[in-house]
Amino acid sequence: MIVVTDEVREAEAVVALETTLVAHGFPPGEGGAVGLESERRVRSAGAVPATIGILDGAVRVGLRPDELERFGASARKVGARDLAAACAQGIVGATTVGGTLAVARAAGFRVMATGGIGGVHRRWQERPDVSADVGELARTRAVVVCAGAKSLLDVEATMELLETLGVPVLGLATDELPLFYSAHGGPPVPARVESAPEAAAVARLHWELGGGGLVLARPPSESLDDIEPLIEEGLSQAQASGVRGKDVTPFVLAFLHQRSGGRTLKANRDLVAQNASLAGELAVELAR
Repeated sequence: MIVVTDEVREAEAVVALETTLVAHGFPPGEGGAVGLESERRVRSAGAVPATIGILDGAVRVGLRPDELERFGASARKVGARDLAAACAQGIVGATTVGGTLAVARAAGFRVMATGGIGGVHRRWQERPDVSADVGELARTRAVVVCAGAKSLLDVEATMELLETLGVPVLGLATDELPLFYSAHGGPPVPARVESAPEAAAVARLHWELGGGGLVLARPPSESLDDIEPLIEEGLSQAQASGVRGKDVTPFVLAFLHQRSGGRTLKANRDLVAQNASLAGELAVELAR
């Protein structure tokens, strides 16, 4: 069921990459280019990218450019619970962070790069909604490199849940958790590191002590500190329009890209590429 390319199988330093970001994180037709740029950044750092998705009845680990282009808006989001069904039904399945981590665990990969991690959604008191990403993160011995929690989440509640699950959250040259688009305003991180080698040292010791996954959060290079009101407005519009579940994120992202005049779209592209670069550096360090 899992098909791994020779390049990925033979590599010592590997970075797992999701395909939901390609299929649903950007306007139609743009996700493929972002995915290819992420792969290029990983290679520039000295590691090998392992972009993961469901195609033709199998979990594909390592995708050709023509295969990556198949992950458009019609691709189904695939978490860890959905992998077997997606393969059996022969659909095009775009892996979420959780789905990618499940495959990474099976393949023995130690690093994943993404935009932001999932967690506890806003208004969870009214309608409990917690991303399966956090459960997979807790049980997978891998470091997820990201720009903090996804912007639509209840970040404080997400940090509390990560603490409950024993997931270390490391801030790269920051004392507070980045808020995806913004470098400021998040809760304090339990530990700050200054470099990929320092993060790798923490990860190794965490695993020696029997721990699972870790988060390495990198602040965006350009902080957009005025986006929060737009996020609330986008979530309200989604609710009023009857948008629910997995459809909320792409709906609100499209709303943000339009209402911000494209600033959030540019920031999203930039932070994904920067996270891939850092993940490549980290993978090389862990392979030493």
